[in-house]
Amino acid sequence: MRALTLGLAGRHPLDAEALAWGAELLRSASGAVAGAGYEVQTLRLSSRPLLADMPGCSQVELDGYLGWLQDELDRLGVAFMSLGPVGAVPAQLARVPELAAMLAPRPALNWSVMVAEAGGRLDVAAAEQAGRAMALLAGADEEGLGNFRFAATACVRPGTPFFPAAYHDGPPALSVALQGAGVLALALGGGASLGEVSARVAQQVEQSAAPVVELCRAVCGEAGAAFAGVDLSPAPGPGASVVAALEEAGLGPFGGPGTLALCAAVTSGLQSTSLPTCGYCGLMLPVMEDPVLAGRWEEGRVGLDQLLTYSAVCGTGLDTVPVPGGTSPSDLARVVADMASLAVRYSKPLSARLMPVPGASPGQLSRFSSPYLVNTVVKPVSG
Repeated sequence: MRALTLGLAGRHPLDAEALAWGAELLRSASGAVAGAGYEVQTLRLSSRPLLADMPGCSQVELDGYLGWLQDELDRLGVAFMSLGPVGAVPAQLARVPELAAMLAPRPALNWSVMVAEAGGRLDVAAAEQAGRAMALLAGADEEGLGNFRFAATACVRPGTPFFPAAYHDGPPALSVALQGAGVLALALGGGASLGEVSARVAQQVEQSAAPVVELCRAVCGEAGAAFAGVDLSPAPGPGASVVAALEEAGLGPFGGPGTLALCAAVTSGLQSTSLPTCGYCGLMLPVMEDPVLAGRWEEGRVGLDQLLTYSAVCGTGLDTVPVPGGTSPSDLARVVADMASLAVRYSKPLSARLMPVPGASPGQLSRFSSPYLVNTVVKPVSG
C-alpha cells in the first residue's frame, strides 16, 4: 500500500490534540493492515484548505503556524501532511509567492493551487500563479525538491489519498492509496489481448483490494471515523514499475502504437469494480517515480505531449516531469492550462507536478537525491 491518508475535520489553525488523534488513528490502521500481511509505505494527514480557513492571518502568523505544524508532525512521527489547495480567488492567489517561500523548507508539508474547480472552468490567473510557484520552488534550494510537494490541480475533489493533491472536507475520514504495480502485473502477466485487459484488471484489483477495504472499515468503525474509499490508481515505486506491468500484456514497448488504447482499457478496468473508491482511480504515469517509464522517457518513446494525450483516457495528469530549471513561469503556466483544459473538457481529476531542475538544460540528467525519484533526462516543455 502506498499510503493511508486521514482527512482531519478541524479548521485551521489545528491544535496539538487534533494532530495527535489523527496520528494515533493512522498507527492503529497501519498496525491492523500490517498484521494481515500488508506493507504500508507511508502514513499521511490531509486537511481543509489552509488559506480558506485563515484568510486574514498575517505573514508572521502564517509562518509561525506552519513552523509549529512541521515541529508537531516531526514529534508525532508523521512524515506527510497536505494543506489543501489555494483557491482560485484573488485574495488567496496573491499569497502564493509567500506561501511557496514558507513551505519550501518544511519537508512534511504539501500543497497545491486549484486551477479549475470540479464542474467549473480553467482559471487563467490561478494557472499563472501555479507556474510562478513552480519557478519559485525550483530556486528555493539546490535541487528544487519543493516541487515534489506541490501541484497544480484541476477538478480534484476532497478525499483523494494521493499527494500533493489531497485535501479534506467533512467529518474525519480514512482513504487508501494502493501500491498497485504488482497487482497490474498479475493481471497482465503472460500476455493479454486488448479486448481482455479491462476485465482482467478489474478482477485482479478487486480480489487484491477487497481485504484491505474490510480491514480499514473495521479500524474506522472502532475509531469513530468514516471510510472514504480506496484510490485504485496503481502507483509505481523504485522497485515496482506500472509501465513494466503494462508491457507484460505483450502489446509492445510503452509509447508505441496501441499505448493510448491500453491506457484507456486499464483505466476502464480500474473504474468498473464494486469497491468503494475515491480520488483519481485511473492509470498513474509519474515519469520519475516509475523506473521503466523514466527509461522510456529517456529513450524518446514518451514526451510531455504524449503524457497529456494519455491523461485524456487515464489517471493523474502530468506527474514528476523533469523540465529545465530555466523554464519561465509563463511556459509552466501554459502547460498547467493544457492539463486543466483536459480535466474540464472530460470532467475528470487531473494535476500537474512539474519538476524544473536547477541548472539543468535540455538533454542533461536530473539530479534529485530523493529516494522516491528516479533521475532521467530533462526535456523542454515544447519541441
